[in-house]
Amino acid sequence: MNKKTIKDVSVKGKKCLVRVDFNVPIVNGEITDVNRIEGALPTIKYLLDNNAKVILCSHLGRPKGKFNLEFSLKPVAEKLAELLKKPVIFASDVIGEDAKAKVSALKEGEVLLLENLRFHNEEEANDKDFCIALASFCDIYVNDAFGTAHRAHASTAGIAQYGLAKESVAGFLIGKELEIMGGALENPKRPFVAILGGAKVSDKIGVINNLLDKVDTLIIGGAMAYTFESAMGYAIGGSKCEKDKIDLAKELMAKAKDKKVNLLLPIDHIIADAFAETANIKEVAVGDIPEGWQGLDIGTKTQKLFAEAVKCAKTVIWNGPMGVFEMKPFAGGTCAVAKALTESQAITIIGGGDSASAIQQLGYADKVTHISTGGGASLEFLEGIVLPGVDCLDNK
Repeated sequence: MNKKTIKDVSVKGKKCLVRVDFNVPIVNGEITDVNRIEGALPTIKYLLDNNAKVILCSHLGRPKGKFNLEFSLKPVAEKLAELLKKPVIFASDVIGEDAKAKVSALKEGEVLLLENLRFHNEEEANDKDFCIALASFCDIYVNDAFGTAHRAHASTAGIAQYGLAKESVAGFLIGKELEIMGGALENPKRPFVAILGGAKVSDKIGVINNLLDKVDTLIIGGAMAYTFESAMGYAIGGSKCEKDKIDLAKELMAKAKDKKVNLLLPIDHIIADAFAETANIKEVAVGDIPEGWQGLDIGTKTQKLFAEAVKCAKTVIWNGPMGVFEMKPFAGGTCAVAKALTESQAITIIGGGDSASAIQQLGYADKVTHISTGGGASLEFLEGIVLPGVDCLDNK
């Protein structure tokens, strides 16, 4: 995907409307996780250093189209000023009089944050008049919110889609996603290994289908492995299983065989007699899960099998935990896969969501090549779906 980024256009003296993802957790007025704000800093600093007039816009939470100060971006403006070590002007509305006056008065090298986009229903409805009002603020539209790139909203797609900005380009965050994750999917260094986990086959059908056309090895863990095991005739006890997806699992296994993809499934499991940390726990071979017990993690032999596949890889993409990672007795599989990635010489890409949280919690974030900033957007990207927030940007 050869899309223009902010480095491909002249930003000096230009009003740049930047769609960022400042949807951060706020408890009692305090921001409890600044990762998303920090993720936007390279783009913001580049624009400021190159004397652009920077207008930032974002959503926060679900205010349902009403002005609700509980969802105000004001605390974000204050935190951003602290991180940038310079003032951040805050507009108390989005396209109203305060925003218009502050945009109009903005000087080169200054930064303004608009109030929460979702205070307007028109944002999620991709309303053309709302797009026109937002676009009137800028010469250049910059999308740097990969986490919302799969949504065709006014600020993520409409402004560019309706051709309202003179130029529409990606910021560094989206640029990095396209270069690293896009590059891995389009032209991977081989062997190319994908690891998929999580609860449901139904959530990952499109991803599995798309990856079977691209990878050399596909590893399946997490609860969705039990649907595949059931399809192979193994006893899975009370483990999670999508009975209506058993035929589909058979089709996907047949496709893997047809495409000569090495499909790796667990060979042993950590099982429990209840879904609880305090349950009785044991390790059994695949097919040996008794009634009344459920599989909640991959076993130690499977951990070694999966780690071996990662060791030989040149490109690895991982999306979804191997077990119930939130409970300590069932976190071993996810930890083992994360550790294998950090010890690998491959390009290692974490496809957002729970696997990104796991890597960060384990302190391995700086030991992998790339952690995707999108949850749903990463999944759709892996699935090969065209993302509206990327598709609308100018081609190089």
